[in-house]
Amino acid sequence: MLELRSLTAGYDRRDPVVREVSLTVGPGESVGLLGPSGCGKSTLARVAALLHRPDRGQVVIDGEPARGWRHRARRAQRTAFGVVFQQPRLSADPRLTLTQLIAEPLRATGRGAEAPDRVRELARTVGLGGTCSPAARTRSATASSNAPAWPGPWSLRPRWLICDEMTAMLDASTTAALVTAVEDYRADSGAGLLAVGHDKVLLERWCDRTVHWDELTRA
Repeated sequence: MLELRSLTAGYDRRDPVVREVSLTVGPGESVGLLGPSGCGKSTLARVAALLHRPDRGQVVIDGEPARGWRHRARRAQRTAFGVVFQQPRLSADPRLTLTQLIAEPLRATGRGAEAPDRVRELARTVGLGGTCSPAARTRSATASSNAPAWPGPWSLRPRWLICDEMTAMLDASTTAALVTAVEDYRADSGAGLLAVGHDKVLLERWCDRTVHWDELTRA
């Protein structure tokens, strides 16, 4: 289980954007977190994925409290997460090809020998072609989740997926294809999902349950 316990977080301790928020995602469960832009849901997602240290509260991963954040997190915990961000161009090194983006998490964790076969498999899974459009970047981010030095959804077979506005820049057909790819991975692996967004219709159709941000902040 992924447990977010009474988290307070932000970028200025005097004015946190997340205040005493708790949320759980069960093994294999998909939870949608719905809220308007700027409410703090993306900050909560970064805390959940161990990418941002909270001011107060606790993240518990499969029964074990997190004791480090970003590169200081234990490898077993940080590789338990795959993260896809809203803006793929900002979360991927522009010097790398799409093939290199997908392979980078494997190489970074000493599993480079697996890269050629995994790259081919994952490129087919997320429908990558030879383009470098925003949709292609999002697809490569979905395959590798190449936030800086951060291993992700399919490359390292994580147990928890965090999708932060993953489909915000995409058309309807690409959105459907990527959601299908995520769900195929979850069906195969049993991974849990926290999907952050402001599209109520999409989240309610996609996820087992949808939580509204104002419900969390009232609790």
